Amino acid sequence: MTRKVLIADDDANTREGLAGLLSGWGYAVEQAGAGDEALDRARAAQPAVVISDLVMPGMGGLDLLRALAEELPFATVILLTGQGTIDDAVAAMKEGAYDFLTKPVEVSRLKLLIPKAAEKAEALREVALLRRRVKQIWGLGRLVGTSAAMQAVHRLIELAAPTPAAVLITGESGTGKELAARTLHELSPRSRGPFVAVNCAAIPETLLESEIFGHEKGAFTGALERRPGCFELAHEGTIFLDEIAEMSAALQAKFLRILEDGMVRRLGSKAEIKVDVRVLAATNKDPEQAMKAGTFREDLYYRLNVVSLTMPPLRDRREDIPLLVQAFIEEFNGKYDKRISSVGDGALDALMAHAWPGNVRELRNSMERAAIVCEGSLIEAAHLPSSPAARPPMPAAPGAASVAFTVGTNLEEAERVLILKTLAAAGNNKTQAAHTLGISLKTLHNKLRRYAAGGDGKAAEDD
Repeated sequence: MTRKVLIADDDANTREGLAGLLSGWGYAVEQAGAGDEALDRARAAQPAVVISDLVMPGMGGLDLLRALAEELPFATVILLTGQGTIDDAVAAMKEGAYDFLTKPVEVSRLKLLIPKAAEKAEALREVALLRRRVKQIWGLGRLVGTSAAMQAVHRLIELAAPTPAAVLITGESGTGKELAARTLHELSPRSRGPFVAVNCAAIPETLLESEIFGHEKGAFTGALERRPGCFELAHEGTIFLDEIAEMSAALQAKFLRILEDGMVRRLGSKAEIKVDVRVLAATNKDPEQAMKAGTFREDLYYRLNVVSLTMPPLRDRREDIPLLVQAFIEEFNGKYDKRISSVGDGALDALMAHAWPGNVRELRNSMERAAIVCEGSLIEAAHLPSSPAARPPMPAAPGAASVAFTVGTNLEEAERVLILKTLAAAGNNKTQAAHTLGISLKTLHNKLRRYAAGGDGKAAEDD
């Protein structure tokens, strides 16, 4: 990738001379004749290195350095001056300048300095990205998880976030689709812009069009003033349309047009407005089935599904439950001024065993209730709502055989028989069997591998 360098100097000869040198060395060069212009160009070009004259009309080099520290903290800045002093150099370095050079610039020194400055900029960018990733992945209640399923989600978000591509997020209710969308926005170049979320299922159909596109005064009864729509509000940022398959077919067609040309027309207006918006969408429906049922336009699906992200249900990543529980404890300790340290073994067993049809949202609600009623430092099973407090009964599969053991049966053998019988009753569907047994899919696979090593190879076959 070609490294970008911005040169800011009000002296055209100096500027052009440096630009010619750097272009010849393989850098992509931007030029600005004043500090304000340099800041605007830096915002657009995102250069790795900025070479700026110390004294310029209006915004000088030190002011530009301070502004860049706020807006582009990863950019390295080299300051130039025609009459440099030691005091100037010390002041510049204290403000965070990478180096300070006097004019005329020594070409050999500059040639050695630029790649080092660019490497530092790349390192700073990576650190900034890593910090944001860590905050999002391990922050309280925000995409917490080390399971294979969640690591795959993290990786896809990491790859998709820096791009302008549309993302379609699927998954059951409560799995964290909006949270994934917010993380995509916060890790993107648009993170300083707005994030506007619209729940298409929560807004009446008669109001949804006005909510998304906006309206002019008098466009309909009750339209007492002009109102910008969500696309206008999300300009230079991200719009997230949750439950997009709940839109009417006519509204989906209008939405598709915005995706194609980036133009929005308010209700009651003849003028079109150009918007720069990244679109993220989500649905808890199976898109293929929704298209077959005619509730999700096929052309809209393919336009949105540039990147497909599926949020796994909590029952398929049970190993993440202890991490989520601890994250929620810390969150509610702060919210309710509690001093809870952890959960008791009985409570954790109940949480691990519950089916969690409401996924992470249900777990969070259960932990919030437990935190409120807990008066000590440990959440016990009695503090949990009634549903997670008891292990759900294992549903019997149609035609499933019963399992009986005589007194004295070895515990390990009894477990082996129960697992294999349950797997057979589930039609060798390991995900269903693990759910029925109340164990993680990983645990089931480990046990089956152990049984296979002992001679029962058939049990270890893949689904």
